[in-house]
Amino acid sequence: MSATAETSPAPSAAVITEPLPDLQLQLLIQLLDEEPRSSLPLTLTHPGGILHGDVIGHEQWKAEWARSLRQVEGEGANLLAEFPETVDQGVRELRAEEDETGAARLPRWIHLRDVTLVSGAAAPVSLPLWRGRLSDVSGWALGRPQ
Repeated sequence: MSATAETSPAPSAAVITEPLPDLQLQLLIQLLDEEPRSSLPLTLTHPGGILHGDVIGHEQWKAEWARSLRQVEGEGANLLAEFPETVDQGVRELRAEEDETGAARLPRWIHLRDVTLVSGAAAPVSLPLWRGRLSDVSGWALGRPQ
């Protein structure tokens, strides 16, 4: 062994950093996740513009997303219909690993239904469902613009 190898520090684990989501918005989403049929009108600002719709919990979003995927036609339609549950299974496995380390997490994603996206001079875009990263939300307010 060389003297250099013996004195070099051991490599440390990589640290992933990302902007912190708003804690109050995370807690609001956590409450909605506990009440699967609830929703609240919400307006968000994010890098793409202003977005407004009804914020819903993950389970409600997943059910509506799965329903929309079942309407897709074509050879891959059967795969798409099962995709939301496949994704959730992977998430459950990751969370089980996190629970073993004691690192409980607040929500990192926000889900909206009946969405309108307003971006610059372009015409508003309507979407049935939208999912976004909470750390990308720079501001929010209860209610929709009038």
